[in-house]
Amino acid sequence: MPPAPTPSTPALGGSRWNTFPAAGTTLTAREFFTATEPLLQGIIDDNALTSADSEVLEGQIRAALALGTRETSLPLSLGPDSAPAARELGAQAETIGQELASWSTEALERLLTDPVPLPAGPLVVRSHCYGHLLTPPAADLLRGRRGGPVTMQLYNEWLHQMVLLRDALLPFTNWQDVPLLITPTGLRHTEPARDAFLTELLVRQIRHTSIVAFARNVVTGASGPAGYGFEAGGGTALPAVLDQPPLTAPRHLLTWRPDPAVGEAATYVPEVQDYYAAPRTLVEDLPPATTSGPLSARTVTAPVADGTRTARIEVTHDGTTAHVDLGQALRGHRFTQREDPAAGDASGTAAWSALRAPGLVWTQSGDVTLDATGQDDLVVLALLGRLYPENVTLRPAGRSAARTTADGTGPSRLVTLVDPVQAH
Repeated sequence: MPPAPTPSTPALGGSRWNTFPAAGTTLTAREFFTATEPLLQGIIDDNALTSADSEVLEGQIRAALALGTRETSLPLSLGPDSAPAARELGAQAETIGQELASWSTEALERLLTDPVPLPAGPLVVRSHCYGHLLTPPAADLLRGRRGGPVTMQLYNEWLHQMVLLRDALLPFTNWQDVPLLITPTGLRHTEPARDAFLTELLVRQIRHTSIVAFARNVVTGASGPAGYGFEAGGGTALPAVLDQPPLTAPRHLLTWRPDPAVGEAATYVPEVQDYYAAPRTLVEDLPPATTSGPLSARTVTAPVADGTRTARIEVTHDGTTAHVDLGQALRGHRFTQREDPAAGDASGTAAWSALRAPGLVWTQSGDVTLDATGQDDLVVLALLGRLYPENVTLRPAGRSAARTTADGTGPSRLVTLVDPVQAH
């Protein structure tokens, strides 16, 4: 339910549809959705809606939050050749939009018989037009003989808040758990950051730093240095691969991880911004591995300095430790290819040899296989951070992908063998 008004806070009704404090508050998606229900109540009251009208409004919200409809609020065209980031964000938009639409249908039915009290009188909210298209039945219902300016503006405000909510959640795999900053204007404070985010998504291949910047804005309400993740009061937002198998994890989405120990906001940045300038080692020059078996790995963070911090993956074997910058590892995961499997396999260089190499490992001698089978996901991620992020392929062990060039003379590749992901 919406936060209860305090003696110094006007009650719901009139031009006030929420009781959020001026300094803002933190709510999850479901909590914010519930806090917008007074707007739906105002629409029901002003337009004398009945359960027979629910189908029309359900069709409207589903059309507005879907992709590829006339009424879509996110004109993102997806196809087999779309960039991976666009495909991941588009799938997010469809999943989140469908869930918000289901919440909306349930809320309308409930509010018809269990209304939200509006002590300050009928709700009348001024909401400027944002260009959201209505389905013909919804336009007739909200603007026609039963509707009018009050109903239309109440619905426009509610619909706009739902669109802002859907978009604010796009960067996060666990979107229902993310603590969103909410102000007395709802999520409108995110509009400048959202405009920049969606413009880049729709007109070019969106950068990972842009996804992180928008995610940080919806959680904290503020911008910060460019980076691959961030932390704010109560948690950390870092790429999803940190707790998913690299072979199947999203490349571009973040996961919110609650952590009560986190206080000040900070951005995670890579140790080397321009990996082109990093030293390299040819895989052919690596010494043969003298160790075998599983390696152990953990992440270690550096102290915050000027609003930023770095982190490393420490990989240890027999008392010897290799350090890999977490930012480079995540960059490597984003750039790694995953191929359709075919038959066949070849022996390869052990992961430990590459992990201990100075600089980034690369090859000029055709396909070279690196064996990371039997290693946990964090070790695999560390290995990806040690490889020069160009023509790197992840392949399930026991399977191989055929060369795509007719004569087998394409660019040299580093092929990393990993354990197949087990179905759960």
